[in-house]
Amino acid sequence: MAKRNSGCGASCTRRQFLQAATGTAVALTAPYFATARQRDASEDSDRILSDAESRIRRHRMAPVALKLLTPDGRPLGPGRRVEIRQVRHRFLFGCNIFMLGRYRTPEQNAAYESRFAGIFNYATLPFYWWNYERQKGRPDDARTEGIVRWCKAHDVTTKGHPLAWNYRDPPWLTGTPQEVARAQFERITRCVERFQRDIDIWDVVNEATHYDRAECKRDAPRLTEAIAAMGVGPYIRTAFKTARQAGPDATLVINDYRTDAAFAEKVVSELADEDARPMYDVIGIQSHMHGGPWGAARTWEVCERFAKFGKPLHFTETTLVSGPKSDSGWTTTDEGEEQQARLAAEFYTVLFSHPAVEAITWWDFSDQGAWQRAPAGFLRADMSAKPIYERLYDLIKGRWSTRVEVESGPEGRLKIDGFMGEYEVTVKENGRRLGGRFSLAKPTPEATEVQLTESLADR
Repeated sequence: MAKRNSGCGASCTRRQFLQAATGTAVALTAPYFATARQRDASEDSDRILSDAESRIRRHRMAPVALKLLTPDGRPLGPGRRVEIRQVRHRFLFGCNIFMLGRYRTPEQNAAYESRFAGIFNYATLPFYWWNYERQKGRPDDARTEGIVRWCKAHDVTTKGHPLAWNYRDPPWLTGTPQEVARAQFERITRCVERFQRDIDIWDVVNEATHYDRAECKRDAPRLTEAIAAMGVGPYIRTAFKTARQAGPDATLVINDYRTDAAFAEKVVSELADEDARPMYDVIGIQSHMHGGPWGAARTWEVCERFAKFGKPLHFTETTLVSGPKSDSGWTTTDEGEEQQARLAAEFYTVLFSHPAVEAITWWDFSDQGAWQRAPAGFLRADMSAKPIYERLYDLIKGRWSTRVEVESGPEGRLKIDGFMGEYEVTVKENGRRLGGRFSLAKPTPEATEVQLTESLADR
């Protein structure tokens, strides 16, 4: 379990908190990986990892009984060979998609797109106000629309991030604290309504726990003053009320880099309506580990701390780097890439095994254009895949995915156990190739009927 730095109190910066939370310095050197080995050796981490597979089977898989019907509505005959293949996870495995179409060459952009679609079903789209609306009244909706189209074409769920964050003021933002707050809430309404049919998940307020840290006062004085004048509790409640009015069916996330009691007590506990009902749908947890990996015990501890609120957890921004930082720069190394792959696989395994976690978002798919210029990507700067891509692909698309061949029984009935998600069924009947789909969520007492249709390719 990572040791807390008791010297990081209410006045620490975001970077200082991340250093304290990992027990290491952000300027990485060789001890980054040595620390990981020490943590991995702890009894708690060993126990959590050794029990992970049984928890995964318990929380991520379910039995399903199927009844297959031929195109004319009759039950499929017995003894037919049926292929059942999972095509999408219910769990959200994702990454930010900020760099879509923004690389130097068509080849790099194509590699980014194909590899992204090959492993992820979830994408975080940028809505940073100071960049999204550089000129008042002229938001960059066109780029967002393009990303949304790409995501829809590749069956990728979208999330907008963030609607409200006092990290930097838009250059044109002026007025009294009350006027600034009103402009912020109007912005929330506009974004949610504008993309209501395209984006169902929103990080509504980002990093509210320590909204008044020094860099926010320096770079976002107007927004920070508006929050202070209103009070952080009323501010976040108004932001969520506004988002809910604009998108009644949207999934609303409260997101923060603080993983300690401060986030739970100052923000999550305060985010309730007059009847003490939570105003959020999901608790978002950042896990940037530029300064060192958490280890299984600390990861589990964070999950348990926030699971007590009874809402799903999304790990919204996850980073592990593949090389040490030095005076000459921050580059990936062979050893670092192997360690990144191992640590990421363990981190994902722990999270996937916790029943409260429903999504993991990696922070920056490629080293090219990554935050802090860190070697944090699944891909190198030239878009070639690192070991982390292959390791996570093997888990997400292999070990944690279901593909079976079974024989149909009487009246086209059969049973399987599978990972929850979307499935395709394929069977050959009288020389025809038939196919159908079904969803596997929770066990049901009745059989799920699957209507088979003839494949267009075989007509």
